[in-house]
Amino acid sequence: MSSTVDPADPVFRLHRGGKMAVASTVPLTSREDLSLAYTPGVARVCEAIAADPTLADDYTWAGHTVAVVTDGSAVLGLGNIGPRAALPVMEGKAVLFKQFGGVDAVPVCLDTQDVDEIVAVVRALAPSFGGINLEDISAPRCFEVERRLDEALDIPVFHDDQHGTAIVVLAALRNAATLLNRKLGDLRVTVSGAGAAGVAVTRMLIAGGVDPDQVVVCDSKGIIGRHRSGLTGTKAELAAGTNAEGREGDVTEALRGADVLIGVSGGQIPEAAVAGMAPGGIVFALANPTPEVHPEVAARHVAVVATGRSDHPNQINNVLAFPGVFRGALDARATRITEGMKVAAADAIAGVVAESLTADAIVPSPLDPRVAPAVAEAVAEAARRDGVCR
Repeated sequence: MSSTVDPADPVFRLHRGGKMAVASTVPLTSREDLSLAYTPGVARVCEAIAADPTLADDYTWAGHTVAVVTDGSAVLGLGNIGPRAALPVMEGKAVLFKQFGGVDAVPVCLDTQDVDEIVAVVRALAPSFGGINLEDISAPRCFEVERRLDEALDIPVFHDDQHGTAIVVLAALRNAATLLNRKLGDLRVTVSGAGAAGVAVTRMLIAGGVDPDQVVVCDSKGIIGRHRSGLTGTKAELAAGTNAEGREGDVTEALRGADVLIGVSGGQIPEAAVAGMAPGGIVFALANPTPEVHPEVAARHVAVVATGRSDHPNQINNVLAFPGVFRGALDARATRITEGMKVAAADAIAGVVAESLTADAIVPSPLDPRVAPAVAEAVAEAARRDGVCR
């Protein structure tokens, strides 16, 4: 046994044998049961689906099951640890789907990090599932994987590291702004980090009502803007659509006079930079396990603080989003997940605690049973409104 494994450690005890299993939903105790569930009865269902493929949603698990797909290239804060080491995380994601959204999920860890191969494998697997949840695939490859799968498949494709984070950030910012009697369109926002989460957060905030001219995005080299050369396609889009003032410099300059800091980079931000923000500001320092700014430090200078950690108030946790998003998309038989569906999910999350806002409670608890049903209903309604249902 590896020296890194302690059988007495409760974490290892919990994971022994994995965190999930397959269970039958039908009885198999008699010959009649077998003849209905398998041969000869199953042949009739197969023939019906062959004649009308949409019947698979009703007569197989596809209508309530998603694949949780990773290549192991960006797992939690552990980095590129590969598909086998990523499996415990994907199992965890699957049980969260079931617990909070009533959605069945299957971990699919791929032993390739080639974009073409990932797309080809997922396309080939897609008939077994009602949706694809991409997980822990590193940027910028994750953008192309999602785009190509979204174009190729007639089922929802959702990269949770991007959109789950972005949905919950928008929900939290809505409520923080309400609490402080501010409007989203008036906020000056700095996003620290231009990876998968940073790009999606920026796009989602703009879709939700933040003025793009008032958004400044930073990567490890500083402020992204038209002054920068050699930007990737995604960062070039950010440069063209944000930072209207043409700011240059590092994150300290980006935060000068800002109302909001969204940290999704993992890099540390000095206290002096936070002190340069406008009075009554908002800091979401979401890196795990070490936030970009320690919440106690941030609280010296701003009015509302959120992190990605469960041991501090206002946890920005993707579990508030993805179970309900997929539940709603599956219920509506959506073929894709639109920006309108994501914004609807954020509004629903915000609405759960809208009547009881405090500086330490701008989002619901991840364990709040009201969240997933509210998100699912809002997402399904938005899917119908956006005309993306089969």
